[in-house]
Amino acid sequence: MKKPGNTSTDADLRPEYRLDCSKAKANRFAGRLGPEPVVILLEPDVAAVFHDGESVNAVLRSIVKALPVDSPRPVRSR
Repeated sequence: MKKPGNTSTDADLRPEYRLDCSKAKANRFAGRLGPEPVVILLEPDVAAVFHDGESVNAVLRSIVKALPVDSPRPVRSR
């Protein structure tokens, strides 16, 4: 809640702020994050068959197991 009489306008903002990055600290929450999930959009007719992500993953894992074994493919990086 703003205090009465404290009217902030664009005039209060500087055109540029100089930040001292040498005083920055590492993100303390970064270690809690797991591997980044991959999001794939399904067509509506395909999505209607599956109830959740676990069922999609189960079907995809069974397909992967049924594929012939070739040389492993390198993992794509972003």
